[in-house]
Amino acid sequence: MARTQTMVQLTDRLIDELDREAARLGASRSAVIRAAISAYLAEQSQATDVRRYVEGYRAKPPGLPDEWGDLESGADSQGRETALRLDAEDRAAGLEW
Repeated sequence: MARTQTMVQLTDRLIDELDREAARLGASRSAVIRAAISAYLAEQSQATDVRRYVEGYRAKPPGLPDEWGDLESGADSQGRETALRLDAEDRAAGLEW
């Protein structure tokens, strides 16, 4: 992968911390900076995805009927029917909970 050199101005305190972290990791300043930038950008991307997800649920909360109808109420009734059927099967098999 091609690399481009970029100049970044840092305070003395940041340089000291960067050098300590690089020494701890056995890495170069550049490697630590690249890793930090990559982590930051990934975090920002994930935060954007979460914001979009939340905005979508705020715009259309779960449980509201949509063009498919009220699927949640149907799922609830189907779940109850399935649970009752399984209970009946257990009792028929001699299993009691």
